[in-house]
Amino acid sequence: MSVELGAWLRRQREARGLSRPELARRLIQAAGARGDTSVPCPDSVCHNIYRWERGEDGLSERYKLYCCQVLGIPPAQFGPQPGPGQPGGPPAAGPVPGSVTLAMAPGSPAAALLTQAPYLAPGLADPALLPPAAVAYRGIQPPALGGSAIRQEVLMAAHEGSEQAEQAEQRGIGDTTLEQLRADVTRLSREYMTGEPFPLFLEMRRVRGRMHDALDRRVWPGDARDLYFLLGCVNGLMAVTAKALGYLPAAEELARAGYAYATAIDHKPLLARLSVDTSEIAYQNGRPSQARDYAARGLEHWPYGPNGALLHLEYGVAAAGLGDADQARRAVTLAADARERERPDDVLAIGGEFGLSRASQHYYAGRTLLSTPQGETDAITELERAEQRYAAGPEPGEDHSRQCEMLAHAGLATARLRAGALDAAVTALEPVLVLSPANRTAKLVRELTIVRGELAAPVFRGSPGARDLGERIEEFGRESIADGLHSLPGGPG
Repeated sequence: MSVELGAWLRRQREARGLSRPELARRLIQAAGARGDTSVPCPDSVCHNIYRWERGEDGLSERYKLYCCQVLGIPPAQFGPQPGPGQPGGPPAAGPVPGSVTLAMAPGSPAAALLTQAPYLAPGLADPALLPPAAVAYRGIQPPALGGSAIRQEVLMAAHEGSEQAEQAEQRGIGDTTLEQLRADVTRLSREYMTGEPFPLFLEMRRVRGRMHDALDRRVWPGDARDLYFLLGCVNGLMAVTAKALGYLPAAEELARAGYAYATAIDHKPLLARLSVDTSEIAYQNGRPSQARDYAARGLEHWPYGPNGALLHLEYGVAAAGLGDADQARRAVTLAADARERERPDDVLAIGGEFGLSRASQHYYAGRTLLSTPQGETDAITELERAEQRYAAGPEPGEDHSRQCEMLAHAGLATARLRAGALDAAVTALEPVLVLSPANRTAKLVRELTIVRGELAAPVFRGSPGARDLGERIEEFGRESIADGLHSLPGGPG
């Protein structure tokens, strides 16, 4: 499109007092009146008008027709009109070279089109008297025009293809926004390792809302896949947080939402990681058989690396709950083997909650063994290793979970009480009992309830130390965030 034509179009628009958005709206109305629903949104058409007026892009035949209708000019007068004999002007008679002449008989559909206001110019009452038109639109020319008709059909098909491609290349989200959303998920996953769960849950929901908004725009397939991946991750994070706060039904729903996004893009590592959450939630809800099935499903997706190890351990604790102690012990060995078979995994690359440190793997192994009959001795070995690794700090590329660390202390206290070692149990539990109320999650309260149950053993009957520890555990639960949430509408029951 020439700069001269663009300037002419701008003058015509301004002479009629039309803004670009108003012209865009009227063009869309003109298209709609002819049953053309392929015109893009007003913002896109407005952007096209801006480019046309700058001479940056060609104006297709159909848009010329719509512009003529909106501006109130006949198609033959579209564009700058040089006089006869001027450079670039038309000859005194005959059609413009290279133009498509419309053969229009009075009463024909084409003549009817051009007589409709605002096409009809003053002094041209009879469409048959109109000069040859240099523009035409699909359906105006009869097929009997032979080569010209074929040429026009091909050109229109090309124009339509380019216009549809223009819409397809419009991108409602940029690389910067995608990078920010990924950075937000990474940050939240790592902050969850040591942060207070409820404020983080609210931040997770805010970030998830931004992702939902982004999906409502025009996005490329690759962008949609990235957003689905991030939505799977953030729903998984929210499920873990809701579980820690004691909202198991909500946690299960969030985990399933994340699993749905991962299924939509067939992301095997993410499907496996979310299976960890669904398995653990089912186990805590008293459904060990379902928990075992979820873990097995996750292993079918991705049996490699730290998350493969965690799936084996979830499978093992569920098997122990079903009375299969041998399978539970075997799961500990399989978990160690899976960790050594690590593969490239963009879920692990997020880090934080989506990884599994060696310290936490020892905790989960100890938890699994503690679920088996007479398994406290082996459990103590694993849990003490976890305690030592937590104390040494994260290894390169790892993040330590404070909740897993506290759960390891609680598990070690339970194992030592089963071995009759009250003083050692009190020492193990001390770091847990001094946590701030905001970090006293429902999961920790539940684990300390198990510890307190061990204090009822005959060996501790009448022990002042056992009575004191029991009172401290009861106070821990009363001052926990979970206890505060019980008082809220819809709180965990």
